[in-house]
Order: sequence, then C-alpha cells, then structure tokens
Amino acid sequence: MLSISGLHSGYGQIEALHGIDLKVPPGSIVTLIGANGAGKTTLLSTLCGHPRATDGQILFDGMDITHWPTHQIARAGLAHCPEGRRVFPRMTVLENLELGGTPLGAKANADDLEKILDRFPRLRERLTQRAGTLSGGEQQMLAIGRALMSRPRLLLLDEPSLGLAPLIVRQIFELIETINIQEKITIFLVEQNAYHGLKLAHHAHVLVQGRVTLSGSGAELLANPEIRAHYLEGGLTTQT
Repeated sequence: MLSISGLHSGYGQIEALHGIDLKVPPGSIVTLIGANGAGKTTLLSTLCGHPRATDGQILFDGMDITHWPTHQIARAGLAHCPEGRRVFPRMTVLENLELGGTPLGAKANADDLEKILDRFPRLRERLTQRAGTLSGGEQQMLAIGRALMSRPRLLLLDEPSLGLAPLIVRQIFELIETINIQEKITIFLVEQNAYHGLKLAHHAHVLVQGRVTLSGSGAELLANPEIRAHYLEGGLTTQT
C-alpha cells in the first residue's frame, strides 16, 4: 500500500532523513522504532506533505504522492494522528470529531460518527465537553477517532502511548490492533515504547539518525539481542 524509496527530507538546510527505503503492505501493522531525534516524526510528516521530500519517491496505493498537497493526500485515504494528540482544546469532543470528516469534502457523516462513538463509548459520554478538559487517554482516543472520521485506508500513528499511564497504554495498543483487524485499516506506527510497538507489528524497522538500520518481523526484532539491549533492557522503554 505504501512504498518509500530513497526518501530525503528535512527542515531548511538541515537534512533529517537520508535515503529511507521501506514498505507498508496492505492490511498490516508496521512499526518504526528509534530514539528521540532519529527522524521518526519527520518521516510521518513528510508522508503528509509537510515538510516536502527533497529527493526520493512516495507511492501510496500505486499513486506517486511525493509532491501532492496535504489536503489531496488526506482525501486519497491517508490519515495522520500526530504526536502529542493535538486536539483542539477549546472545541468540544463533537466538534473535534466533525473536523475529522472534512477531508471527505462534507460535514461528518452521521453514520461515521455513530461508528466512532460505538468504538469509543467514553467519547459519547463527553460529546459536549471541551477537548482540553479530557484526560490524556481520552484525548488520545479523540485524536484517533478524529483521524478515523476521514475513512482512511492507511493510518499514521505518531507516539500514541506518549505520556500515558501503563494501563491506558495497554488499552491504546489493544485498540490499535482491533482497528487493524476489524476495520481492515493498514497502520504505520511510530513508537518509542519498543516492547508494545514490536509486539503488535507484522513488520518493523529501526531508524537511527535518519537511516533505517534494521528490518524484520516484530517478533524477530523483539528477540534481537541488540534491540533488547538498546530499546528494551534499560533502553528507551521497558515492558509495562
């Protein structure tokens, strides 16, 4: 579904990605792990058109979207749930969800909204509440629900466990797996919690200083001694 080849990107004169090559097969969960500053968020942002790729190619479902504007990429079926959730704090839960449907070119469909609220019953209880007053876990549910309102075929998730309590982290990862299986949505997951991210992944990659240095199945990377030493056993994140 997603094929990235020779991708370079950055900010101004600073290049953050140095020739990325990876694929996200349809129906899969692909996890990208790496330390802070490795370029993970830059990669997801580049896939959405901001910043622009300076070299290389991005193919989405066979279409070359490398130089497409962001709104056109969203309408093609790619949704981005950014790091830090970034809900609109002064708007209600309902208004945030309705905004998620705007890439479709119309106000949120009532059936889509009901489907999201069935998936996130806690949001149904808080429809008129301002998003900024929700807990961290609820805001993450809202951010994912808002992305799903655009009916994506590929969902980009950037650090969905960031800043959440261990119990909520487990719930979020269970939710991601459910969305992949039940909704048939392909997921590209960027995650510092290496244990949960790799456990969930069909395929996984390690990003170091803007380069993919290791690839394999999630299980293979979990069992890799180097990965365990750097990212699990006293590394980035441990099992919760």
